[in-house]
Amino acid sequence: MNQELNPNIVTIEPVTRLEGLAKITVLLNDEGNVKDAFYQVVELRGFERFVQGRPIEEVLRITPRICGVCPIPHHLAPAIAADRIYGVDPPKTAKLLREMMALGHIVHSHILHFYAFALPDFALGEKKEPGTHNIIGLAKTFPDVAKAAIKARGDAQKIQAMIGAKATHPVTVIPGGISKGVTKEDTEKMLEMSNNIVEFGKLGLKVFEDLVVKNKDQMALINSDAYKMDTYYMSIVGPKNTLDFYNSQTVRVIDSKGKEFAKFESDKYLDYIDEHVEPWSYLKFPYLKQIGWKGLVDGPNSGVFRVNALARLNVVDKIETPLAQEAMENMYDVLGGKPAHHTLGFNWARLVEILYCGEKMVELAQDPDFYGPKFREQLSKDMITGEGVGAIEAPRGTLYHHYKTDKEGKVTKANIIVATTNNNAAICLSVKKAAQEMIKKGQYNDDGLNKIEMAFRAYDPCLACATHAMVGQMPLKVEIYDSKKNKIRELTRKL
Repeated sequence: MNQELNPNIVTIEPVTRLEGLAKITVLLNDEGNVKDAFYQVVELRGFERFVQGRPIEEVLRITPRICGVCPIPHHLAPAIAADRIYGVDPPKTAKLLREMMALGHIVHSHILHFYAFALPDFALGEKKEPGTHNIIGLAKTFPDVAKAAIKARGDAQKIQAMIGAKATHPVTVIPGGISKGVTKEDTEKMLEMSNNIVEFGKLGLKVFEDLVVKNKDQMALINSDAYKMDTYYMSIVGPKNTLDFYNSQTVRVIDSKGKEFAKFESDKYLDYIDEHVEPWSYLKFPYLKQIGWKGLVDGPNSGVFRVNALARLNVVDKIETPLAQEAMENMYDVLGGKPAHHTLGFNWARLVEILYCGEKMVELAQDPDFYGPKFREQLSKDMITGEGVGAIEAPRGTLYHHYKTDKEGKVTKANIIVATTNNNAAICLSVKKAAQEMIKKGQYNDDGLNKIEMAFRAYDPCLACATHAMVGQMPLKVEIYDSKKNKIRELTRKL
């Protein structure tokens, strides 16, 4: 944390335990209370431009480089789009392998976030000194839990590597299927690791029960107004509104009361989602078109919606695997019903999803077609339709990849709406709500500032993924102050 030149501005920079670069700026009024707060994304990447002119099959190998934390969704979502561009339906074996890769990624990403980023805030008490709230501090205090988390995450990474050739930046998924299958021996190894992930999923929920649910202070924090916000929720759903990360292309939106607001196929996403731009962030602000952009406010009259783990569980009617369904029911019993609006509840929902993924991965590995001989369809240029949209539930929420190509299959236009982008407005609102509770009459401490960070950290934002396009020259704002800390000039360059 550092103090700006203006005493009515509090800046938290850098924010910690996230992927990417950002800062939080809190504006105080004359009484020292929070007037406004901004979650500012200050990095920029250009992948929507990089892929233009490239063959669509190359895009599947380029977009995973958007991020080293979540490359799998950026391999699979454009693959679905590419399938549609070629008008092809991949063989069952390819679909099973792709889904196994997607679920393995959910597990490894959720473990990273919960155990390295989120759990230290719950398990290690108040943040009294820098450098204590991290995986190292957790390992010292709860060594057995930390070891189990590292092993389970390693198993999930191995499964991704066995299918994708590499766990990070995979290369095997292609339009029409996958470039290589797996053997029976590979499948048996993946089945063993998947069963281990189920057991780890049970452990994670027990850890949360013991350290958080049974702790009155922790539950008071989760239930506090600082971490509650009424919004719409969005997620892909399977048949009968079941939890689905990969197979379906049906997107469902519910309102803050749980009523279905919209349901559409992914290729219709532009009919329902639009994006707002603010000059103080490189990250755009998606909102529901039918309601419109009403600013950074929540409630039924705001077009702000949320994605990610808790949003998924809010949107679905059922989880098809028994242990995860039971765990979800227990979560909602404790939180007071469904949908739940608890921002910190995203952390609990991730643990439910780890258990679901483990159960589902066991099912996939037991399917006799999992190591079948046919795992790709043959393609030709005359099959090209010229446009395709692929959506997937990434760890951080709904991800859209949209491509247009020429008749040779070279990309002419790309649009990527990333999960963190979908959550951007909600993250900003959550940071403001937390700041209003933690800063009063100009008084705050490091623990209070950490609790403000907890508001954005619950979304597990991935900013490398979320900032991906720029047209023209970089926008720039320069403020010049004199020796008495008075702003004397402002220089601005717009797009």
